[in-house]
Amino acid sequence: MLKDLYPQYQDEVAFFAIGMDPYESLSTLEAYRKSQGYTWPMALANPDLFPSYRVVIRSTKIAVDRHGVITWRAGYGVEDEETWHRVFQALVA
Repeated sequence: MLKDLYPQYQDEVAFFAIGMDPYESLSTLEAYRKSQGYTWPMALANPDLFPSYRVVIRSTKIAVDRHGVITWRAGYGVEDEETWHRVFQALVA
């Protein structure tokens, strides 16, 4: 669902999947991205990133606006298409 929706916003929203496993390489993440057909980039996090954003579980989703303010957060689970539309639309407004 997100891989079908994201292309509508890719020119206006920077979206990254960030690996949490310190033992996973960027090439492993990239291989997974390609195998799933995802169009957004993968990244490895600086070790300080997760505590500073209070990320304690996998699959945490955070929207940060152009001013660095967290505008949306969700934990584990798949968000529906309408939720992602609202999140992306709020970021480009």
